[in-house]
Amino acid sequence: MSRFLQAACKRMVDIVVTAIAFFLLSLCFALIILAVCVTMGWPPFFRQIRPGYQERPFTILKFRAMTNSRDANGRLLPDAHRLTRMGRSLRSTSLDELPELWNVLKGDMSIVGHKPEVGDWRSEDSNQGLEVREGSAA
Repeated sequence: MSRFLQAACKRMVDIVVTAIAFFLLSLCFALIILAVCVTMGWPPFFRQIRPGYQERPFTILKFRAMTNSRDANGRLLPDAHRLTRMGRSLRSTSLDELPELWNVLKGDMSIVGHKPEVGDWRSEDSNQGLEVREGSAA
């Protein structure tokens, strides 16, 4: 099978599986959005720019797990002080990553692949996985 056909089939599987997952998990999404908004306020989502396929940056979407609490100088408090009980639960069950399905549907990520890196991703060491699309089930 040609590489083009393999990529097209993988993309089609990503779209179909993601659409089904959105439908089946819609109530779960609604409940988590409500819980995050009640415990941490609006917005319920965390967005961050990550390196994508062939180093193209994309905005990853996750449920928020932390508040935006700041010290007297306006700097964010350490993560340990901002992580909420709800956020800890979401992270321990990986439910905070459910919105990544939107990234899969958009084509920024694939269902299976390596995790997109965080931080300074333009270093030479970080170029290793950029030849394949990132995945939500890495």
